[in-house]
Amino acid sequence: MDRLRVATVWLGGCSGCHMSFLDLDEFLIELAGKVDLVFSPFLDLKAYPDNVDLCLVEGAVCNQDNLQMIQSVRRRTRILISFGDCAVTGNVSAMRNELGPANAQNVLQCAYIESAQSNPGVPKEPGIVPSLLERVQPVHEAVYVDYFLPGCPPPAERIKTVLLQVLEGAPPKLEGAKLKFG
Repeated sequence: MDRLRVATVWLGGCSGCHMSFLDLDEFLIELAGKVDLVFSPFLDLKAYPDNVDLCLVEGAVCNQDNLQMIQSVRRRTRILISFGDCAVTGNVSAMRNELGPANAQNVLQCAYIESAQSNPGVPKEPGIVPSLLERVQPVHEAVYVDYFLPGCPPPAERIKTVLLQVLEGAPPKLEGAKLKFG
């Protein structure tokens, strides 16, 4: 089997999912022998490559940069996994949705003007503050997602299980415990 081309992407989130990925500890050495990591916050790459086999996407779609990135990722990736609760549901990142229809402006007002200790004002230079979307979205509302890996963050053992299934050429089985009611 050819080595899988694997990527990880960090959108609007806290990076906790990537920290959980690093908690794979010794398995990372085994994984490095089986895959090529072609894009990640762990690497100093600026452009998402073509022909990626698997991408774990952390974080919600919060701004125009996130939206453009996830659209590019989807076009260039065979298997896309929403990685963690922000990617799966919007989670903490989506809390600003409750601020109402003008929430993007409310957030900028609060962050850059009301909370400023000096020089209040929203930066106007292009490329400094990406344009916020009016509503934070989980990844599947922006693009098609193949699998969902929940958790805040997902535990390393769960990440390992999914990666091993993909390495074996099997579709990931992301099943929780069966609950009995009544």
